[in-house]
Amino acid sequence: MLATLTAAVFVVLWSTGFVVARAITPFADPNLFLLARFGGTALLFALAAGLARAAWPRGRDLGKHLLAGALLQGVYLGAGYWAVAQGLSAGVMALLGALQPLLTAAVAAPLFGERLSRRGWAGMALGLAGVVLVLQPKLTAAASHAPHLPHGAAPGWLVVTVSILAIGAITAGTLFQKTSLARADLRSASAVQNFGAAMVAAILALALDEHRWVAASATLWGSLAWGVIMLSGISVTLLVWMVRRGDASRATALMFLAPPLAAVEGYLGFGETLLPVQVAGFVLALLGVLLARS
Repeated sequence: MLATLTAAVFVVLWSTGFVVARAITPFADPNLFLLARFGGTALLFALAAGLARAAWPRGRDLGKHLLAGALLQGVYLGAGYWAVAQGLSAGVMALLGALQPLLTAAVAAPLFGERLSRRGWAGMALGLAGVVLVLQPKLTAAASHAPHLPHGAAPGWLVVTVSILAIGAITAGTLFQKTSLARADLRSASAVQNFGAAMVAAILALALDEHRWVAASATLWGSLAWGVIMLSGISVTLLVWMVRRGDASRATALMFLAPPLAAVEGYLGFGETLLPVQVAGFVLALLGVLLARS
């Protein structure tokens, strides 16, 4: 019962990241927003660890936690946001993100001895097929219209390379959680890892000269609060907790449900179209996740 509830809370919260990314676009530059988000979450967990007098990572483990956080959130979101800003379709980026559970399952097998059954791999395939159906209208629209690239946009090969790097980063950051890092207190570990992510966001914000922040926007501050507490605070922590206590591949299979849920949230919150093919994709992705986690 606890595992089911944890999984449900995780996937619902994780899916809202797509909505937050859209909501803050008119009001703040992405990496500046991510810097505030990761920094705020790091501060919250540092306070929680301090109050609980939790042990802090030291020595080499400290560096490993910083690297894990940088990969799991900093590089993944920073690189993904940059690729979309350079003209990569958000639908394509979401589809690439859906490959992460497959990559995790493939890498976890030789590293940690995790083995997916045939049913598990079939579930992964169904989950990916469901995501493709959900994103199909957006992918079709992107293919039928020439993308509007910003002035001075990076070459296409670089954008694709960076987007693939983003998926590799979150996969590596996820698998890091099953190493010796799993022995650390979750509160202090989360504080350090969010600080590592904040360092990446700060570097990217400086490198890209990001400074736009509409302080008068209630939407921006509401999105920041949600990002600090619900996304980096609860959602990512639940992912780390599930990976620590179970198979990484079974935990990340839940990510197949994020794009379908985001489509529903976009329909409810922004009036986006929700077509029958997308509903079918949601059902297919749900069946895939159930198979992969059975």
